[in-house]
Amino acid sequence: MACVIAQGDRFLIVEEEALGRLAYNQPAGHLDPGETLQAAAVRETLEETGHHVALDAFLGVWQWTSSEHGEQVLRFAFAGHVLSHDPSLPLDEGIHRALWLRRDEIEALGDRLRTPLVLHAIDAWLDGRRLPLDTVSSLLPEARS
Repeated sequence: MACVIAQGDRFLIVEEEALGRLAYNQPAGHLDPGETLQAAAVRETLEETGHHVALDAFLGVWQWTSSEHGEQVLRFAFAGHVLSHDPSLPLDEGIHRALWLRRDEIEALGDRLRTPLVLHAIDAWLDGRRLPLDTVSSLLPEARS
């Protein structure tokens, strides 16, 4: 899952080490056991950027074949806003820094984007796509939100 966080005309992006190269991505990651997608989006954003966020909407799901490992990937993307920032928090291993970039600056990164899904999620946000957060729900009895 990934999180699109916008402030004005800039988007929160992480610079990360991926397969021996620097790549740029939204705050994104995997689910922990029993965790909802929404909770994972909030947690990953905090761990990768030091920003506490609240989710506002679900943006969509994109299917893609990863160039890193050749497997199919489903990316669930959420939109949110910053509540606060704690620069004293250590960032996840492999994350070099978090930065705020305009859409044109992100597009100019070209093949340095971790995946083409980065721009697809930003464009969905820019196009005004906003689905209710409960579009994605969990039936796991132990789900943490």
